[in-house]
Amino acid sequence: MVLPRRRLLHTVGTASVAALAGCSELNSLGSESSEPEYRLRIEPVETSLTEHALYEPDDGALFGAPARTALDAILPEGRYTTYGYKPLPTDAYVGYEGAYYQTKHIVTGRERTERSLVRVDTVADDEVPDSALLVDNLERPSARTLKILHTYTQSEGKSSAADLLRDDAYVLRRPAELESRLGTGDLDNRVVTMTESGAWAYRVTVTTERIVEPAYTAFAAEVAGSRDVFREVVLGSRVDAELTADSLSADVRSIIEEAVSAEMYAETPPLSDAYEATLGALGLHDVEQAKNGQLLWYNEQLYRYSLYIVQPSTRGA
Repeated sequence: MVLPRRRLLHTVGTASVAALAGCSELNSLGSESSEPEYRLRIEPVETSLTEHALYEPDDGALFGAPARTALDAILPEGRYTTYGYKPLPTDAYVGYEGAYYQTKHIVTGRERTERSLVRVDTVADDEVPDSALLVDNLERPSARTLKILHTYTQSEGKSSAADLLRDDAYVLRRPAELESRLGTGDLDNRVVTMTESGAWAYRVTVTTERIVEPAYTAFAAEVAGSRDVFREVVLGSRVDAELTADSLSADVRSIIEEAVSAEMYAETPPLSDAYEATLGALGLHDVEQAKNGQLLWYNEQLYRYSLYIVQPSTRGA
């Protein structure tokens, strides 16, 4: 249940933030109040609304290359199937020959296929051989896999890395993974360390097993036939708050504009009516924790905004 705002001011948790500069006489940075501080940060986004919304694969072999292959196959009306992984983000917007599409995935079956599975076992510090390899000297596909297994091992399976594993093993699926030193078996039975000092060392095991993989079929759904229509699609689906100066009171405009020019505006309770109204206009009136990376469309310009709730013990952050 969302707490009433006044009660919420005394119950929210701490949010760690990076050092923020730019304060006015209206905000309360540096105060000795025992109340949490509400920091609003608004930053201009240096791209247009539509360009910001469009997905563009990176140039890397691990994620970018499979994504480009998939896009070439599905635009404008094709299908592309992979097993065990999705080469594209779901619901990403892409442009093609003046029209705009959104990527989709559906499961179209499953298949038993041969895969390489990577596991690691901890090696004691006094048993690390001189031939041990430093993880950061490996190519990205191998290094990334081993770092995921390291995080999983150190957290005893409780980190988010667990979602990337299958029965304590990382399954190599992407083309760059299959061509890596792990995929070719070159690192099987080798010891890899996470640091130059030899700390956090693991013996790597690579096995070949036949496992059942879901078939993910990607396709593109057209959402707009022109840039103007696509702009409306983005406003309706990706923008968290759409405001104009004319629709706001002078006090609210002042707070928003100060948050933009000074990069941050802050108050401690009791919050002023103008600040309450500002948070309400941004959809932040009843938050229980920090919110990051929201998008604001204000006076025909795109901004990214965040609210940090900072307890007195971390007020200097």
